[in-house]
Amino acid sequence: MGKVIVAALVLGLSTTAYAQKKDCAELKTEIEAKIKKNGVDKFTLDIVDADKQADGKVVGTCDGGAKKIIYKKG
Repeated sequence: MGKVIVAALVLGLSTTAYAQKKDCAELKTEIEAKIKKNGVDKFTLDIVDADKQADGKVVGTCDGGAKKIIYKKG
């Protein structure tokens, strides 16, 4: 039982690490598709350095956490 829990934990952590290393353009495309699927037509997604202040909501991180994707309505 303990081995199963450890295996699940390791798998979960490795999946999270993979998601953070995703290419920014690829992740931006995936996020755009999800937003459009929810019926939102007018919005912008911007890729900025992780340490920069930006107006809008952070909807993703990429390039190993070096960049973030910002969502703005309209």
